[in-house]
Amino acid sequence: MRLIDTNTATLLLATTSVVSAFSPSRLVLTTLTKPSPPSHVIHHINHRLTSALRLSDVSEDPLADMSDERKGALFQALLRDLQIEGVPLLGCDANQVHTLNAALWTTMAELGDQDDGQKACLVLEDIPISALLAFAEDFTVLKTQKRLMDYLPELNRFSISPVGKGVGPALLIETTARTDEEKAAAAAQKSMEGNFDKGKTITALRSFIDRVVVGMEACPYTKSADISAVGLESRGVTPGPVGYRFSSSTDACHAMAVFWNCICELMGEPDQNLSSIMLSLPGIGSGSGVEDHNRFAAVVELVGRYLCLFRGDGSFGLVHFHPVYDRGMIHPLEMPAYGHLPPMSWLRPILRMGGHEEEAQQLSDVDLALSNYQRRSPHTAINILRMSQVNAAAGPKSVVDLDLGDGRVEKASGITLYTRNTLKMASMGKEALQSNLEADLALQN
Repeated sequence: MRLIDTNTATLLLATTSVVSAFSPSRLVLTTLTKPSPPSHVIHHINHRLTSALRLSDVSEDPLADMSDERKGALFQALLRDLQIEGVPLLGCDANQVHTLNAALWTTMAELGDQDDGQKACLVLEDIPISALLAFAEDFTVLKTQKRLMDYLPELNRFSISPVGKGVGPALLIETTARTDEEKAAAAAQKSMEGNFDKGKTITALRSFIDRVVVGMEACPYTKSADISAVGLESRGVTPGPVGYRFSSSTDACHAMAVFWNCICELMGEPDQNLSSIMLSLPGIGSGSGVEDHNRFAAVVELVGRYLCLFRGDGSFGLVHFHPVYDRGMIHPLEMPAYGHLPPMSWLRPILRMGGHEEEAQQLSDVDLALSNYQRRSPHTAINILRMSQVNAAAGPKSVVDLDLGDGRVEKASGITLYTRNTLKMASMGKEALQSNLEADLALQN
């Protein structure tokens, strides 16, 4: 535990300069001051990280005209006030986007576990204030977006604000107390988590990968459920093992924390040690109803949102899976969505560009919708891929102008892959595809 006197708070002033977003650092959460309530204990996290990506300076410092001396004095006073109030000050030894997000979502997950209202101040000495402001501002915007928040109700309890409007590198995270109705809903969700067996869940996912990804060649560079990026050596990519990770949590904050810890793990290992990660989240959107699918869609959109916020999509690609995956229910319907299949309305133009004009005309909408089965896994899962692999697999000329036939031309990639997969799913038929999926589902029950 690292203790610090609030009189030294001037040392915690961060600059708004650009820092490297995905490069060596370690993440440690420690308590700067003794918390009053024991329920505020936060687990320590350690990561060793490698590689590089730059963090954009996404926001201006609103206190730029204030001298460092005045900022330090104000920040010191604000931390002292929080200390007197009994708010734990949590020091985070991180200087990169992935460790920042891992720290934030882990803290939020643990505060959110409590029914009572909670407060914690996360102090991040080496993170630019601009990055903290960007996170806080986007989270505030997120809470106004009813389409998502209807399926992320646990986030309604949270408020995130920069201490002193960004006078120092700290975020105040607050939760409101759960109502009786919210307590009952949270308890019901929590009780489901014991139904998910890690071994059975991963066995079922591996069966799906063997059947669809490998057997049906949905990804031509995955030759087994254990090794990915096979056949890309000539393009500078080394094959490596697939890591299987699991969380039974039904909570969005816990899912985010696990996801960002997977990102940190990938950053800490070379390709030959860990090529990609398959993250199983059976508690997210568990079931086959519309509401279950909407929950899945909201959580994975949240994942992609915060990866893209700091341009992490330049380093990692995502592929999303769900038992009743339906691209026709993913926002936006008519434009690409990060981690998802192309819009259903693009499939005929894709087939035409792929040289299959006859099939583009003859296949029914029901036939084309069978392409969803390439993403219908036995539970919610996210494949986290290194963009070096994605780019190598796609090739240097993979992005093309796709004529959608209605006067629109959009940039698209993966034409050959999506053409092959769409035709293969259509040729198998729904009965065979559904039967195979149900066999995978049975493995985890």
